[in-house]
Amino acid sequence: MTASAKSSSGRSKSNELRLADGEIAHVGVDVHKATYHVAVVSDQRDLVATWVQPASPETLIERLAPIAAQVALVVYEAGPTGYALFRRLQGAGFRAEVVAPSKIPTMPGPEAKCDRLDCRKLAVFAQKGMLRAVRVPSPQEEADRQMQRLREMAVRKHRSIQQQIRSFLLQHDIAEPKGLDNWTIEAVNKLRSLEIAPELRFCLDVMLDEKQHAAALVLRISRELEKLAKTERHQAIVDNLRTVPGVGQVTAMTFRVEMHEPSRFTDGRQVARMIGLAPQVQQSGTKRREGGILKSGNARLRAVLIEAAWRWIRSDAAAKRTYGRLVARTGSGKKAIVAMSRRLAILLWRLCLSGEPYRSGGLAPDPQT
Repeated sequence: MTASAKSSSGRSKSNELRLADGEIAHVGVDVHKATYHVAVVSDQRDLVATWVQPASPETLIERLAPIAAQVALVVYEAGPTGYALFRRLQGAGFRAEVVAPSKIPTMPGPEAKCDRLDCRKLAVFAQKGMLRAVRVPSPQEEADRQMQRLREMAVRKHRSIQQQIRSFLLQHDIAEPKGLDNWTIEAVNKLRSLEIAPELRFCLDVMLDEKQHAAALVLRISRELEKLAKTERHQAIVDNLRTVPGVGQVTAMTFRVEMHEPSRFTDGRQVARMIGLAPQVQQSGTKRREGGILKSGNARLRAVLIEAAWRWIRSDAAAKRTYGRLVARTGSGKKAIVAMSRRLAILLWRLCLSGEPYRSGGLAPDPQT
């Protein structure tokens, strides 16, 4: 075969994708770190082609180029590979969507999960309009969000080291010094001066050094986050969110960067579902029963809002009264705080849209109750 009979990627021209005039295709991609599993289906003949290729957006775009004008949509699941493929596809003129894995319908039958079936399933569901796309952040939004998530990871690591130290003390029957619950300077200094076996002394010192380093890292990231919160794109909204008692900079910035475009929601129910604070509802005839919350939303934002809701009810008289009524009605403090977290989420969303500061007593009714 001559060089002219091959495409630039080394494939025979006879293997290039071809569609009939008027034939419309949908493409599903199962994305992995090293490979893409791709399926193309059409409205006229079901499966057009399926293949495995290196994880290269350029290679995929090149392979789809002969049918580009007839590709209605390219879809793949949100996951650890991020949004690079989406942006490259869009840049090449393809309509693309990143879909929520938790919202993909399940197919009946005993077929085992495999990448070949997954990519075809995505393409078929895209063709039938059965997939729900996630909003893809802009590169700047994604970078801002990564800063907030970096702090979250650093805080989690710091807390883990603290727990390791307490487990060490328990294991070796070493009494915790007073103030260790709050990790005061005095308590840490007492740990530094404990007279214990040299080997244990070395182990404890290493863990205390690691804790000190982790705390310094949290402080360093927090200072950078403060600078980010004061930038023109964030300051007005963050300052407005902080007018709610119990909402500090971390909560405000987390809400800001995880929500990133509040105007895309049309009502409070959508906000609650996005965060995973909407209750499961079972409807039977005229009866309506609410169960636990749907935890398929943004888990990190949900956790931050639940913590903030506790501070809110301690700091705001109107919020405290509402919480008390919810406890009396549900008989459960846990259910009541989830409901308050939902109200707080919707309140913050409305403040983002209105630009108006919080007024105590101006709690919006819970759309789920």
